[in-house]
Formats: sequence, structure tokens, C-alpha cells
Amino acid sequence: MEIDIKELIIVLKSLAEEKNIGEDLIHGIIEQALAAAWRRDHGERDQNVRATLNLRHGSVDIYVIYDVVEEVEDPAIQISLADAKEKRADAEVGQTVEEHHNITNLGRVAAQTAKQVILQRLRETEKEIILAEYENKIGTIMSATITRVDPKLVRCEIGRVRGIMPASEQIPGEDYRVGERVRVLLKEIDREGREPQLILNRGNTDFLRLLFEKEVPEMESGAVVIKDIAREPGVRSKVAVTSSVPNVDPVGTLIGGRGTRVQAVNNEVGEAEKIDIITWDDDPQKYIASALSSNDIISVTIAVEATEETAGQAKVIVPKDQLSVAIGRAGQNVRLAGKLTGYDIDIVDDAAVAPKVTGHKLQRKEQLEESLLKAVEETQSEEEAPAE
Repeated sequence: MEIDIKELIIVLKSLAEEKNIGEDLIHGIIEQALAAAWRRDHGERDQNVRATLNLRHGSVDIYVIYDVVEEVEDPAIQISLADAKEKRADAEVGQTVEEHHNITNLGRVAAQTAKQVILQRLRETEKEIILAEYENKIGTIMSATITRVDPKLVRCEIGRVRGIMPASEQIPGEDYRVGERVRVLLKEIDREGREPQLILNRGNTDFLRLLFEKEVPEMESGAVVIKDIAREPGVRSKVAVTSSVPNVDPVGTLIGGRGTRVQAVNNEVGEAEKIDIITWDDDPQKYIASALSSNDIISVTIAVEATEETAGQAKVIVPKDQLSVAIGRAGQNVRLAGKLTGYDIDIVDDAAVAPKVTGHKLQRKEQLEESLLKAVEETQSEEEAPAE
């Protein structure tokens, strides 16, 4: 197999269009390949070779670069001063000189080498371009087309790039169909392997936050801010919001008129996922009460303050008939409230603490009755005693 340089130039232009890579970039890739091919066919492994592709004449200029030295130790990369001056009269020790070769085609071995180098460099260049294109899109919502659904993996395409959504990044119980377009969060880029691969997500808190940002323009202006999100995807989420603007109701703003905004988010994550919008507060007692989504909180006691490194501890008392509601099915409500606020929350009903109070009151009553009885007995004794 031989490569005709003029045919190679035609291939160059075709590749630039097909791969959507700049012609100059592909030009450079082919020159690197031709230098490697010439080294393989005519030179030596360690030689410093560069190639210049002449598009107008359909030829390649090869330049072998030598270091000018007083005493040659490696003739593949070095040249004596005397020999260097034959190539360039003003050559001096410490400089380099170039030996020129002109070729219009490559032999079979060199052609095969050139082909391998071109394909490898094209893959690397495509990878670099894709990484640069999507690097700045990490953490944003994109539209993906599902191409394959496996038990533990959903494969997608976004433009020219392949993406995967592992089970851990999905919304549990959600059905995916080949050809379906879904909104996903670009979580990260997997740089390993022959091709870069996008890691996509629909189940984390960032995805939920970004969905609200698209529905609530007040978030873009900063009038309303989501402070915290706790989420069990596909089941329930709690979103804590606040506002620094007077007369702005952050909860109502996120919910929207007739619930349209929160409903739009629910349509995306699935109706099965209940979304609680609650008011954030820098007072942990008020925040915990709000996070539990209950109007029947009797008291909240902070036992240990939360820090950035460790969770705090809080005790909440609710009416007995509200205990199961406050805890939630399988502890879900209190668990999400804890994640949201940063506190381990212990919920008890008022009946559980009442016996202690009642017992204390009964004890005091008994003491009082005993004291009164003793006083009466003493009075009676004094009255019955004979006068002296």
C-alpha cells in the first residue's frame, strides 16, 4: 500500500468536514503522521524529524534535524561541525542544522504507519475538543436521547457525545424508553477509555435545584434563594427557601400560582415524588419545626449545636396523635428533616413526658396533705393539754 500525497490532501479536507475539526488542526496531525512514517521508512527511531505538507504542489518536505557537536556520539541525532558546514556555511557547535528530503508518495510500511498515527491523533484531538466543549457545561441541565436501556445502565447521546446514567444516578422506579428525550444533569466527564463519556444524573439535589431555577425567575434575580435540599429521589424531597426582599413570600414564589411552578418540576421528576417547600430559618429551633412540615410542634429543644463537620442533636415534642405523621412512613419525614437541617432529630409525643410531670405533681400533693395532717394533730394536742 502506498499513499499519494495529492490524494492525502483530498482526504484531509474531507476529514476536516466530517469530524468538524479545523483544517489547520488536521493539517498538523497529518504532518506529524508523515514525519513518523518517514522516520519508520527511511530514518532511525530517535531521529528528530519534522514534515511540511505543501498543499499547492501536493508534496511533502521532510527535515531531519541534527545537533552540531565537536565529537559525534550518536549519528542519528548529531552531526560534526565539518559536515554541518557543508549543509550550512555559518553552522556552529551548539546549533542545529536540517537535512531536507522531498517526497511525493510513501512506501507500504510508511503508509501504514502514517495511517495508524493519523487515526490515533484524530481520536485524541476529537477527545480534547469534546472535553473542552463540555467541560464548561458540567453542573448544567441538558437534553439527552436514550439509545439503550440496560438493567443497571441507561445509555444516551448528547450531540456527538455518548453519555451514561448509572442506576445510582437515576430516579428509582422511573421507566426509560429508547428514542425518548430526557432532561439530565451533566455531573462529570469520564476521561478514561478510547472515547470521553458523559456521566449523567436525574436523582441528585442539584438536578432538582436547577429545575426550580428554570421555573422560578426570581431565583435568577436573587430575590428567592434555595438554601438547602434533602432528597430521596422518586419518593420525597424537602426544599428550604428564603428571601432577602421585603414582602416576598419565598415559599409561595417557588410553589407558583395554583401550584404551577412546583407542578412543572413534579412533572419532570415524577408525580410519585412529593416535594415539600419550607421556610429556611437561621434559628435551628424554628428551622427544625418548619422542616418537619407540621403545625403541631409543641417544643423543639437543641441538645447539641450542629457544626459544619458534625450533626447536631435536637428533641421535638408533638401531640400523641401527630407522632406518626411527624416521623413519617419508615421514618422518612424526620430523616429528610434531619438531612435538611443538619440535626439528628428525636421525636417523642407529649404523653411520653406527661407521666413524669404528673408523678411530680402527685408527690407534692401527698407531701402537702401530710404536712396539713401533722399541723392539725399538733393543734389538737395543744387544745387537749391541761392548763398549768
